[in-house]
Amino acid sequence: QVTSFQGVALRSLCTSSSYDHPEHGRLVYKGNLAKAVLGVRFFSYSTSVFNLFMMPYLMLKTGIGFESLFIQAAFCGLIGFFTFVTPVTLHILTKGYVIRLYYKDEMDTYTAITYNAVLAEKVTVFHQKDVKIPDITKMFTTFYAKTKSMLVNPTLFPNPQDYNHLMGYDKSFYFNLEEEKEVGERK
Repeated sequence: QVTSFQGVALRSLCTSSSYDHPEHGRLVYKGNLAKAVLGVRFFSYSTSVFNLFMMPYLMLKTGIGFESLFIQAAFCGLIGFFTFVTPVTLHILTKGYVIRLYYKDEMDTYTAITYNAVLAEKVTVFHQKDVKIPDITKMFTTFYAKTKSMLVNPTLFPNPQDYNHLMGYDKSFYFNLEEEKEVGERK
């Protein structure tokens, strides 16, 4: 049921699934590691916050706060390394993991849902022509949407034609020999 409140559409008593977004298009992909990625990143963030609050307490209780400056720096450096480097590394590794991918046929656009740094869902809209496949296979990148790296598992597409269209494999192959000769002569 959709009602209007001062020009803004509100949806109430909705029985559709949480992944049904008609404004994004048809759901063509759902990542199976979405909950695991969210859980690991949340755990990492929570332990980092815990470390920040516990570090002054530990320094006072253990007496490290009264020891030499070198021991204080080593202790703070060790705790600080795990407090800040681990969440940043996890964010860098998982920022391109696609949770859900939608496709709009009439506009030939895709909407990729990923997690941002504060664990909220981030929407990236791109056209199929913006998809670039990396020349060298990269560990955490399946394709680039404009300049953003995206990671999907091709076997999780219920319809293989959706993956083929996303990657541009359904386009006819055109090879221009004269263009290749010109490139070879310039070298």
